[in-house]
Amino acid sequence: MELVNHINPLRKRKGMTQAQLAQAAGVSRKTINTIENSVFIPSTVLALRLARVLEAPVEDIFELKEE
Repeated sequence: MELVNHINPLRKRKGMTQAQLAQAAGVSRKTINTIENSVFIPSTVLALRLARVLEAPVEDIFELKEE
């Protein structure tokens, strides 16, 4: 299984830059970039913070894909 994320389109829909999302979630812009590019899988706490900032359920942000 592969974890896919939809942060980029959700972030853009809210009109936010990576830096703005990072600041709102309390992380660095590089962290947001590595999550968006599937280099880094966030902790549960960070996933919940991102969901709160993006005003979306965690299930709409992260998805398990069958390979």
